Amino acid sequence: MTVSIESLLKETRVFPPDEEFSTHAHIRSMEQYQALYDKSIQDPEAFWTEMAQALHWFAPPRDILVEDPPHARWFVGGTTNLAYNCLDRHLPTLRRNKAAILWEGEPGETRILTYHQLHREVCRFANVLRKLGVRAGDRVAIYMGMVPEIAVAMLACARIGAVHTVIFGGFAAEAVRDRINDAKASLVVTCDGAFRRGQVIPLKPVVDAALGQCPTVRHTVVFRRTGDRINMEPGRDHYWHEVIEAVTASAPPLPVEAEHPLFILYTSGTTGKPKGVVHTTGGYMVSTYLTTKYVFDLRETDTYFCTADVGWITGHSYVVYGPLSNGATVVMYEGAPNFPDAGRLWQLCERHGVTIFYTAPTAIRAFMRWGEQWPMKADLSSLRLLGTVGEPINPEAWMWYQRVIGNARCPVVDTWWQTETGAIMISPLPGATPTKPGSATLPFFGIEAEVVRKDGTRCEDNEGGFLVIKRPWPSMLRTIFGDDERFKKQYFADIPGVYFTGDGARRDEDGYFWLMGRVDDVLNVSGHRLGTAEIESALVSHRTVAEAAVVGRPDELKGQSLVAFVTLRPGNPATPAAKHELAEHVAAEIGRFARPDVIRFTDVLPKTRSGKIMRRLLKEIAGGSETKGDVTTLEDLSVLAALRASQEEE
Repeated sequence: MTVSIESLLKETRVFPPDEEFSTHAHIRSMEQYQALYDKSIQDPEAFWTEMAQALHWFAPPRDILVEDPPHARWFVGGTTNLAYNCLDRHLPTLRRNKAAILWEGEPGETRILTYHQLHREVCRFANVLRKLGVRAGDRVAIYMGMVPEIAVAMLACARIGAVHTVIFGGFAAEAVRDRINDAKASLVVTCDGAFRRGQVIPLKPVVDAALGQCPTVRHTVVFRRTGDRINMEPGRDHYWHEVIEAVTASAPPLPVEAEHPLFILYTSGTTGKPKGVVHTTGGYMVSTYLTTKYVFDLRETDTYFCTADVGWITGHSYVVYGPLSNGATVVMYEGAPNFPDAGRLWQLCERHGVTIFYTAPTAIRAFMRWGEQWPMKADLSSLRLLGTVGEPINPEAWMWYQRVIGNARCPVVDTWWQTETGAIMISPLPGATPTKPGSATLPFFGIEAEVVRKDGTRCEDNEGGFLVIKRPWPSMLRTIFGDDERFKKQYFADIPGVYFTGDGARRDEDGYFWLMGRVDDVLNVSGHRLGTAEIESALVSHRTVAEAAVVGRPDELKGQSLVAFVTLRPGNPATPAAKHELAEHVAAEIGRFARPDVIRFTDVLPKTRSGKIMRRLLKEIAGGSETKGDVTTLEDLSVLAALRASQEEE
């Protein structure tokens, strides 16, 4: 069977790199990129040996790659410590007194931790963990708001060889319980609460509710953020500020094998059981260091702001480990992007002189919906590079981002990667790559990506198919915690011999990759196999639309009919005439076969807490079926009730 996916999106705009930017960039031309890329593919051992030497190893790797398909081990025989590379390595240099973390709380207070200060706090907390019985290989669950101590806790675990599993601080007790139990965590680090949209989000009470059914947990450490009264179980619960006073600030880092597990991060599956993606130390360290340096063209003077929560993989790789291993100054923000108003992030960029800004397409479309007046009120002249991550970005959102936030002068790096990949896989390099709005462009060094049909044969140019990675890469997941068979089946069984990403894509005549969304979202409409991302992009290109999600439902005649859920920009009425206009707009942009059969207007779409639209839930609503599977990542459960209540008679 040679099934492929029809590609509908046609985008012809090209933006060459700015000449002045290229002059000072790490990678300054396509020729330089191509030479390095070719070396990484043709002589990977020499390439990765050279790249790894930028970091500290207690013992150098003996073998760069040892394969036992589908498993791979990287930098075998080498010993290192990621906390050492993020902190100690910088202390003999001028970075010692450089700001590592610039933190701003939602109520407005700020804190600055230099590399010296951050190192001291990490060493102290490492000693706390050791004093409470945590040893190398033990799992530590971290359930906190966006305070600097979340990074301190992660780095302290890495320092002593403990395996952290960060649980996003918006999950309910049941989801927290399931993740703690799956990881068999012995200790939980949490806060009394966190601030979000002016409200206190209780965290410790959620942990208390979860721990009633978590037999492996012996201790919790609680950081006081809000000062609210909480229950403290004697012998089990310890306040951070009390236990930190009883230890010294000297904690030698433990040299660990390159394949020593660094963290488990749970990502939702289509079944009810979340899967614990396991990343190890050496390969993840090298990949996050390298991608941060080259994709963001990181310079010593940069102030870098990634809006992701540390509870997600983007926060792990591009708030904590990648930037700190490069000695960067990282901005962390605790609260909501629109509190007290929709200008909060732009005021923050102005206040801290942010030069690199990295956010999600969902956030960008929210910025568009809130209006240009908010970024226009702030001085964003310090910005020199913009990034996007999380899902395919539609061209109109890309153009708005480049024009309004970047003032048509900042390069935009549209990055594609996953929890499972650990680090960026496909992205422009801002000093070298001509960009096309909506395309993630070209693979990063060492990444052999391809678009194939279901039988594994290569797709033609602009033929939609399945995105695969043909060879191992250093930051790839090693397994699913406690379930290696699921790891093999999920990622290596569908298209044998390669890692199947689960995403649809096409590759154009220039070799650029265009992501088309999850293949779970591919629809069969009257014999056409259509990716939802391109239909959604056509809808969002209409002047009235802020956001859209398209799903299919069974149709006796067509196989599947198209149902579009649309959020309008303020001031645009949700009328039958508006539905007709949008349907005709899609027909004009793509073709009548892609015209939505039903358009439903909604104030908000169901999203995960990391900002991704949960199309699976919309599909169930469109088809009139009950909600099944894992909904623990849904940000607001009331959205489902509102959508069902407004379901139209058709």
